[in-house]
Amino acid sequence: MTKKLELYKCEICGNLVQVLLAGEGDLVCCGKPMGQVLAQNGNGDEMLHEKHVPVIHSEGDVTTIRVENHPMAQNHYIMFLQTISNDKDEVCVKYLYPVGEAVMRLEGANKNVSARSYCNIHGMYTSEQDCSCGVCSFE
Repeated sequence: MTKKLELYKCEICGNLVQVLLAGEGDLVCCGKPMGQVLAQNGNGDEMLHEKHVPVIHSEGDVTTIRVENHPMAQNHYIMFLQTISNDKDEVCVKYLYPVGEAVMRLEGANKNVSARSYCNIHGMYTSEQDCSCGVCSFE
């Protein structure tokens, strides 16, 4: 059984899909079950963790998500950044390309968010916003 906003990848062709509405069936591609993509945060490699985990920073009504110190080369780059509101009702995605910068800006964000980054080699990493500034208004 799938859950809303889970990611699944086909190990044969590389299709990456996100569940919009959960269902009872299995996701299949190229005749084989797709594998769920899990966050790599706990893999124990601190160097990979540092270069892949999205950093969330809010100032006023602007929230910036950035992956620092990660290559953005043709053969190794962050493919997309995604934010998800805590209630999972709002999702924003920014697709990235080699040579660009791994950054995403949201204006008027008024909900606490978690963020995902997806590296074409190392997979998905996540982080959650921890705002105790007293200015942000999260519902």
